[in-house]
Amino acid sequence: MRLHRTAVLIAACVATCTGAAAQEFQLEDVPAVASVPTAQIKPRTVIFADQRNDKLADSATGLIPFDDWARSRPAQRRFLSLFPSFIEPTLNQQTKLKLSVYQAEARFRLPRPAAALDLSRYANVAFLEQIDPAVKHQPITAGDAVPNKDAGAAHNHPPNRRWCEDAKAICVQSRYMFEGKIPAGIQLANKLREESKTPIPDFIEFQSEIMLVTQPHLAELPSLTGLDSTVTGGLEQNIFWVNQVIQFGKLLAVLQQHPTEREAAIATVYILIAVRNDVLNKQKEHSKTPILRNLVPAQLLMGNSSFNSGDSLSAGLPKYARSRIKAIADMMERE
Repeated sequence: MRLHRTAVLIAACVATCTGAAAQEFQLEDVPAVASVPTAQIKPRTVIFADQRNDKLADSATGLIPFDDWARSRPAQRRFLSLFPSFIEPTLNQQTKLKLSVYQAEARFRLPRPAAALDLSRYANVAFLEQIDPAVKHQPITAGDAVPNKDAGAAHNHPPNRRWCEDAKAICVQSRYMFEGKIPAGIQLANKLREESKTPIPDFIEFQSEIMLVTQPHLAELPSLTGLDSTVTGGLEQNIFWVNQVIQFGKLLAVLQQHPTEREAAIATVYILIAVRNDVLNKQKEHSKTPILRNLVPAQLLMGNSSFNSGDSLSAGLPKYARSRIKAIADMMERE
């Protein structure tokens, strides 16, 4: 009897401990991350906000015109653009490539001092594989980076350096194959397109650079987060070339000491995706064919199509941002 009771207690303890360890972060939507006091952020809770209901957002797409975003939010433009001086590219002397942005931001509490957390352990391919296993990666060098060698992509080139030449940076080429109904829809769309037009790929391929944020930029990050406490680390991924739809992307994670708790840290994560308006404007072309109405680019991007599925890019940007940020929070919590 005593052995039986002991076994039951051990089993109960294992079940309880395992359940606690496996508990995922819960996501709580808020109007703006900065509007929530850090004291109100619950353990294992991600507070999340994106701009779909922002006064600047286009009612048809949920995206904000790049110029409006850059003009009204200078701190975000400085830290979340591909590089601070980035502007909408001019394709020729008369045509400017107009962009719109999707921006998400999140904040969560970590139960240890910020100084005890090391973001350098995430500046690698393994980190990217864990936050989104559906995307496959391979390392590249500066010689492989498209904006470094292709004049047609030179507008995505920083003015003072070449991508991937910093010894502290990790550069990768990544590929994501669309999931669910989207590949079949793309196949049908290609059959209906004029033969002279380039087929729509059933994958997204992109190149990016991952590195730690260094001084003096590290000390300037509170102007972005709006949190007045010491910044101990920053990690950024700059997506500087994409094969379709997207012009550039940015992920920025900022780690700060909790303002009032010595044994806690606050992490703020930003995701920004800049989309080409000429792709969004193809809506009329797809709307004319009933079966292709589910492939309207803006609806697919924002997760409003019946073709959206899964948790990665096929789900649309809002769900993708949520799942990616939750994965980052889980990784940091386990550190």
